[in-house]
Amino acid sequence: MGERMMRIPLSQRASRMGSAIFAEVASWKAEAHALGKNVIDLGIGSPDLPPSQRVREVLDSCIRADDSYAYPLSRGSASFRQTVCSWYQYRFNVELDAEREVLALMGSQDGLAHLPTAIADPGDIALIPDPGYPVYLAGIEMAGLTPYFMPLTESGGYLPDFTSIPQDVARRAKLMILNYPSNPLSAIADRSFYEDAVRFAARWEILIVHDAAYSEMAFDGFRPMSILEIPGAKEVAVEFHSLSKSFHMAGCRIGFAVGNADAVHALQVLKANIDYGVFQPVQEAGITALTEDMEGKPSVAAHYQHRRDLFIQALAKEGWELPMPKATMFVWAPIPQGWTSRQISREMLLQTGVAVIPGDAFGKEGEGYVRMALVQSNEQLTEAAARIGRFVRENRI
Repeated sequence: MGERMMRIPLSQRASRMGSAIFAEVASWKAEAHALGKNVIDLGIGSPDLPPSQRVREVLDSCIRADDSYAYPLSRGSASFRQTVCSWYQYRFNVELDAEREVLALMGSQDGLAHLPTAIADPGDIALIPDPGYPVYLAGIEMAGLTPYFMPLTESGGYLPDFTSIPQDVARRAKLMILNYPSNPLSAIADRSFYEDAVRFAARWEILIVHDAAYSEMAFDGFRPMSILEIPGAKEVAVEFHSLSKSFHMAGCRIGFAVGNADAVHALQVLKANIDYGVFQPVQEAGITALTEDMEGKPSVAAHYQHRRDLFIQALAKEGWELPMPKATMFVWAPIPQGWTSRQISREMLLQTGVAVIPGDAFGKEGEGYVRMALVQSNEQLTEAAARIGRFVRENRI
């Protein structure tokens, strides 16, 4: 009674990991609720639909099995890893070694956060995109690495310019993170870009870390490729996939890393010391999802393409013309002059109840943009567009 509770602050590294803007957006939502607003949340990129019936049935059956509760293999079951190999052959015509080049993960974020610690030492340089998914910087901070930000600009097609990276930086860099199709930018990359990236990485002995979480969510006939399709890529690249978006399994926490055997092994060694892998029933559900895809089950892409079309067209009717993204569940929208990303995001939420993420949550190059996620029903997206239209008119934007 009466004793002062000890305060335990965040470490310096932890305080640099996350974007404070995400916490701010959460507080803005609370303000909007307090004002009586019915919030339509276009902020968090979490799928609002369940996985297929077959995936759920397999998960249910495996959960009921008596032998499902032992520690799983930390690298993933042999059947899961072999299924990943089969899917890669089917999807990208890339051959993988299930023993050396595949690792199961608790979602791709798990691997992206831990890989820097597994392959680099404090003081090493990591090349990361700006704007970029926040876990990239979190993993780099956790490992004590020095980030070098590669600006991604609209004029540059949201692709990094490898020729602008100073030679002394390239010489000290241990890894380079790429992400196409991109979160938050919805940008895409072609074969020539990947060829340039592989040449650059080979010259400077840099490991490419390619986040391909949105490879199955592309539109208008576009089919994103794997960087491992490029000759020599396995020498310099590791690629991460997630079943979260592609198969609506976000809460299951399952993904995988493939590619460079040394990088896969290093990540496996680290994770063997800190966790026991993915729950076996979840792996069985993942096997089913990948198998269904190889059997020709329609992908989620058509669903999100319809939402994209509906939302972009509804905004256009309200006077906000935006380009049609070629992939992902996000719309990366330039904002009118006279506003900052944070200002317009907060005011729009408080006035209309529509929540979006300010672009600077993803890096300083994100200023001047907001990210909107297509994770609500058609009716909610149409309503959100109408509310945004009223906001534009009332604020004379």
